[in-house]
Amino acid sequence: MTATVTLPDGTAVPALGQGTWHMGENAAARDAEIHALQAGIDHGLTLIDTAEMYGSGGAERVTGRAIAGRRDEVFLVSKVFPHNADPKRMRAACEASLQRLGTDCIDLYLLHWPGGVPLADTLAGFEGLQNDGLIRRWGVSNFDVAGMRDWLNLAGGAACSTDQVLYHLGSRGIEYDLLPWCRERALPVMAYCPLGQGRGPLQDARLHRLAAEAGMSPAQLMLAWVMHNGDVMAIPKAGTLDHVADNAGASDRRLDADTMAALETCFPAPTRKQPLAIV
Repeated sequence: MTATVTLPDGTAVPALGQGTWHMGENAAARDAEIHALQAGIDHGLTLIDTAEMYGSGGAERVTGRAIAGRRDEVFLVSKVFPHNADPKRMRAACEASLQRLGTDCIDLYLLHWPGGVPLADTLAGFEGLQNDGLIRRWGVSNFDVAGMRDWLNLAGGAACSTDQVLYHLGSRGIEYDLLPWCRERALPVMAYCPLGQGRGPLQDARLHRLAAEAGMSPAQLMLAWVMHNGDVMAIPKAGTLDHVADNAGASDRRLDADTMAALETCFPAPTRKQPLAIV
């Protein structure tokens, strides 16, 4: 059974989705990227994350092409630049994203990272778009605990759907404070770069050994670990059909206690607070 994560409004979404960072930057790769996203949908990876920043809108265009005729199958996430996060500019940015995506509504719209616009103004922008049917939900990205406290202290701020942050076996800083804080409030986290951008643990011989023992690929083991608690979504990017199929193989994998203990030994959790990692 494909794993899901439940959002605060009760909506169940796939725990494993697809990211699009660095897509739409190279015209020669566009068809392959579109086909990879479409193959991911075929495999059940129907949560797709993109942003107006990625490829200066190019990733949204690729995503729009990939979901054409299949919009109802997809849970679509996009993100707004911080400098576009006041109500007026946010509306223009959202409308431009919708045009590139070829749809009339975004399922989850995120503030890409904290910026100079007052959070209350950003929240007002989200609520205006939601009231007018341009977005269904909203949330944030790259917020640490202090930022999340500020956000949830706003009137209406508790309706936040997620915090999207960097999280993988080699970058576990959020486990010290942010992840427990979100769990106490039943706020799911969305993990970007859950494979570490192909570096770090994915190249570690210990991970390869543990993956082989568990009957998984190294990428599948990393993804299964990210999702193991049931409240973290993972959005790896895959630019080829082989990578898509490999990632999709993690969607229903469960890790036993011995594997979890071995991963904890090889890639230990933080013992002190760390600055929020961002790439």
